[in-house]
Amino acid sequence: PDTMEVKRMFVPPALRGKGLASAVLSELETWAAELGYQQCILETGDTMPDAIALYKKNGYHSIPNYGQYEGVKSSVCFGKQLKG
Repeated sequence: PDTMEVKRMFVPPALRGKGLASAVLSELETWAAELGYQQCILETGDTMPDAIALYKKNGYHSIPNYGQYEGVKSSVCFGKQLKG
């Protein structure tokens, strides 16, 4: 497989705004690239504007809903090509 999926990323509210989520996401991307993955994908909800902004800020782009999220109107899916 060439695709890694990010699942259940969460930063407690008291720790938000300090760059932790971007740092974790960057480490996951580095690890995935080291393992030979070519892209990362993920899903979030359309009521999660902070999460959507985080992913866009980190270079993710909107992709069609995949897998269990196909046809789920409240799901928003993103993808990013990894540097290898």
